[in-house]
Amino acid sequence: QVQLVESGGGLVQPGGSLRLSCVASGFTLDIYAIGWFRQAPEKEREGVSAISSSGDSTVSADSVKGRFTISRDNAKNTVYLQMNNLKPEDTAVYYCATVYYDYSGNYYPSNHYWGQGTQVTVSS
Repeated sequence: QVQLVESGGGLVQPGGSLRLSCVASGFTLDIYAIGWFRQAPEKEREGVSAISSSGDSTVSADSVKGRFTISRDNAKNTVYLQMNNLKPEDTAVYYCATVYYDYSGNYYPSNHYWGQGTQVTVSS
């Protein structure tokens, strides 16, 4: 089955950390730039971070800079999102997706593949 599968979400206290994984199944991930997006209840989806297909370029939203790090291991067909110093406002469903990425800090979904999402809840 051709799909992206996210994992690693959960409940964490403020200041805690989580690492999300996005694994490609049924296709090779290394030809795609990948983005992480999130959607909180009653809010629009927003881009969090993205990485080029080779991993030589990344971009992150101002709200997560210095706290979140995106990386990839193409040998494992996996993209990661390391999230540190989590805040309650980071609570959302997090999705990974293939994106168009222009090396100028712009990216948007290509709508080739989306994952099903993983819930991240930051609460004491």
